[in-house]
Amino acid sequence: MKILIADDEKGIRLTLKDSLEEAGFSVSAVENGNEAVRLLKESEFDCVISDIRMPGMDGISLLKYIKNKLPGTEVILVTAFGDIEQSVQAMKSGANDYIVKPFMNEEVLLKVKKIKELRALKNENLKLRQQISADAGFGNFIGRSREMKEIFNLIQTVSPTDSSVLLCGESGTGKELVANLIHEKSLRKEKALVKLSCAVFPETLLEDELFGHEKGAYTDAKTRKIGRFEQADGGTIFLDDIDDMSPKIQVKLLRVLQERCFERLGGTETVHVDIRIIAATKKDLGKLVKEGFFREDLYYRLNVIPVCIPPLRNHMQDIKLLTEHFIKMYGKGADYGVTPEILEKMMCYHWPGNVRELENAVERAIALAGEDRELKEEHLFLPQKKDPLYEADGNLELRDYIERVSARHITEILKKTGGKKSLAAKILGISRKSLWEKIKEYNIENEKKL
Repeated sequence: MKILIADDEKGIRLTLKDSLEEAGFSVSAVENGNEAVRLLKESEFDCVISDIRMPGMDGISLLKYIKNKLPGTEVILVTAFGDIEQSVQAMKSGANDYIVKPFMNEEVLLKVKKIKELRALKNENLKLRQQISADAGFGNFIGRSREMKEIFNLIQTVSPTDSSVLLCGESGTGKELVANLIHEKSLRKEKALVKLSCAVFPETLLEDELFGHEKGAYTDAKTRKIGRFEQADGGTIFLDDIDDMSPKIQVKLLRVLQERCFERLGGTETVHVDIRIIAATKKDLGKLVKEGFFREDLYYRLNVIPVCIPPLRNHMQDIKLLTEHFIKMYGKGADYGVTPEILEKMMCYHWPGNVRELENAVERAIALAGEDRELKEEHLFLPQKKDPLYEADGNLELRDYIERVSARHITEILKKTGGKKSLAAKILGISRKSLWEKIKEYNIENEKKL
């Protein structure tokens, strides 16, 4: 422990310093509060022993300064008999203890040792809480399974680096939470974390969102717009659903990854940025590369550090922990719970929506619980609706049934691609000519088959 003594009486100051140093403490001594503040600004002290009455800044003012600027530093006040009431009030303001003059140095030593024991206990509790936190996860991203602990360890390892990270996992597994954690634990945490979902915007708008534009770049471009890459300068950009990015944008993104520069739409000035890129995909990018839907060079630039987040069905032992976490989140302090029988059913359910589906289920069950504190099965599990178009029909021949399902699937793909038949044909794995023939055969554009 490092101790600072502030007392204008030289004899007290020196003898107390000697006694504390003999006991193994590191001690500095000054004659007034102003000198004490100067040393406190230069170095850290665990405990300050201060006389109340001193020229210049007195002990009470020094106490207020310490509790405002250095709340972790303990304070023992030294007082004359007539100032005991003032000392008691000071303790209510945060002083650890007080000593009445005249005193024996052994009395001070005893109080300092108690502070040492108290600080050791606090440090031990802090380490224990940190260990429990590390064991259960970070913030809202929690789990005790082997799979989740591997993810936590990987987050701790990769966060301090500037390497690009590719987050893989099904929808609802928590990819955005992982991106948040990586940024929060990185050296860029004081700068912005800018997020963008590539699935939300069509190609032209996505390009504008990412790179920005100059005034007059197109009809409605009345002013310059700063894109997401510039907004993230010095920080991190999180590109979600990178698998939905068009080939044209992929080329421009590759340049940003390679050179950390780009031009705004309609501009000629090269903009340089210092960013870290975290991308996320719900699909197998390696497979998309082989199928020609994703650039191989971009894939390897993004996939420097892959972090694959497992679906909930692969770590079902975390269901209980996650359920308790969401009950605390949405229960507003109420003592909600689930029976062992329902918990067992929850652990047998496949959770296609992953952790997000579980969170929604708990929130819904709490909202519908009323006065009951036991969450009901019918609220946790919604009835599964079947699409009649995909159900067997005893009145249809096999050919007619296949036509119905094929027509529905082609229509959904055309909607997803915005009617772009070349892209739809690639996704369907057929030629554009075959797609055109199917559209005509099934009369899809008139939707008679639907």
